[in-house]
Amino acid sequence: MTAGLSVAEILDLPALVPLWPTVGKAIQQAESTTYQLAKEGRLPFEVIRFGRRRYVRTVDLHRFLGLIPENSEAAGAGTPTASSEPTNQTT
Repeated sequence: MTAGLSVAEILDLPALVPLWPTVGKAIQQAESTTYQLAKEGRLPFEVIRFGRRRYVRTVDLHRFLGLIPENSEAAGAGTPTASSEPTNQTT
């Protein structure tokens, strides 16, 4: 097993993170185990391939680790949109 990442380190990640070392350390798995789980499709999130490199969406990692609720949207959760704001029209 490897040393894990702190919550602060995880929350400070970019939109895509490399499968190793970032995701592997966040889920506290060794490099070989992390790649084997990805190869077998046994990780609880999608692994995105760019050539030989593998990445995971940070929002998926956050959801898996319980840092954001499963049913909320990653960006803008709880923020009003233009359509939800009242309109002030006089006729």
